[in-house]
Amino acid sequence: MGLNSADLLKALCYPRVKVGNEYVTKGQTVQQVYNSVGALAKAVFEKMFLWMVIRINQQLDTKQPRQYFIGVLDIAGFEIFDFNSLEQLCINFTNEKLQQFFNHHMFVLEQEEYKKEGIEWEFIDFGMDLAACIELIEKPMGIFSILEEECMFPKATDTSFKNKLYDQHLGKSNNFQKPKPAKGKAEAHFSLVHYAGTVDYNITGWLDKNKDPLNETVVGLYQKSSLKTLALLFAAAPGEAEGGGGGGKKGGKKKGSSFQTVSALFRENLNKLMTNLRSTHPHFVRCIIPNETKTPGKNIW
Repeated sequence: MGLNSADLLKALCYPRVKVGNEYVTKGQTVQQVYNSVGALAKAVFEKMFLWMVIRINQQLDTKQPRQYFIGVLDIAGFEIFDFNSLEQLCINFTNEKLQQFFNHHMFVLEQEEYKKEGIEWEFIDFGMDLAACIELIEKPMGIFSILEEECMFPKATDTSFKNKLYDQHLGKSNNFQKPKPAKGKAEAHFSLVHYAGTVDYNITGWLDKNKDPLNETVVGLYQKSSLKTLALLFAAAPGEAEGGGGGGKKGGKKKGSSFQTVSALFRENLNKLMTNLRSTHPHFVRCIIPNETKTPGKNIW
């Protein structure tokens, strides 16, 4: 990466942190360094990917005016593991939103079309309205909202986050449940009833994952890297001091140094995607999984 290994090791273990108007050196635990390395790796991958997309688009772009486009979207798969964390919640939430979009077009709009054409048709409720689960996750004081609120408090813990979830939703939403202890399975803190099944979630480390801050001392090294591409990817924005390029995983700080969490940026990007999809005329290709073991010649219907 065009970096001095000793400088990188020092920056990871003893980063400079701004306290008030001064910078101090703060020693990190093994777990903090581990999290920092993960955040930095994700940031490099994301910035490199976006840089490549921009360059490809610039090369392929036409100067002619256009009104139409064709796009292909691979719908996120639903995930149910023995251990489900924040990543699974984000993936499953995306799946809920896209499935709701599919249901609306395949069932609701089609039946409305029958009415317009005068076709005799008795409206059928397919029981596929996913709004309850979607709102539980994204509404004000929903799961994401409470998570983002807890990230603002330095003394917040996994326990305080769990308690707020229970106070707000347990017994008030049918989709939010207390998990049943199961032998041989990882500990779960709450269960969500998704359209595709009930998923037990473990909230350990969600607050740190959601903040996912970049080590700004390492970012400063990236900006001075002898590898020109890496230095370009992390170049300080106009008016921004070197080494201060990221409060969060995705480039981190909004205008006015307002910290943006991973979940907040995730929702923002998902909303942009849904807005784009609603402006299109969609066609759907459904894939059928014959069995869960990927065994050839075996169908379970």
